[in-house]
Amino acid sequence: MIDTIALDEDHEISTDPDRLDAELVHHWLTTDTYWATRRSRERQDRAIAASLNFGVYERASGHQVGYARVVTDHVTFAWLCDVYIAPRARGRGLGTALAARVRDHLEPYGLRRIMLITGDAHGVYAKAGFEPLPQPEAFMNLDLSEADYRAP
Repeated sequence: MIDTIALDEDHEISTDPDRLDAELVHHWLTTDTYWATRRSRERQDRAIAASLNFGVYERASGHQVGYARVVTDHVTFAWLCDVYIAPRARGRGLGTALAARVRDHLEPYGLRRIMLITGDAHGVYAKAGFEPLPQPEAFMNLDLSEADYRAP
């Protein structure tokens, strides 16, 4: 299901994959994040193809100014990742609004959990209802670190 809804009077969010500027998303993630600096374009394109994607666009120009990706089975679980707002669009609450719209988009599926990992934006996500893990000791991780990841 493709959705396009207003984020504010100047921006909208869309799940239409044809609107995504994959080259721009790759540029953003590899030049301005700590988690995907070494991610190849081919790897990013595969991630986009296998995910539910959200683009943030200026309503007047149609230019993309943000992105988020969700890995989900649409039944029990979702992982929100690769959330990015372009520097020129930051400071307007778009990151929080994007996280909230992703949450709202996924709500009808009745998921048990939406997770994310952040090294530096806890406050952004807390405003959208995300909280620290209640039992972090219950979660486990198999670290298969790829060359595209660099810890903060």
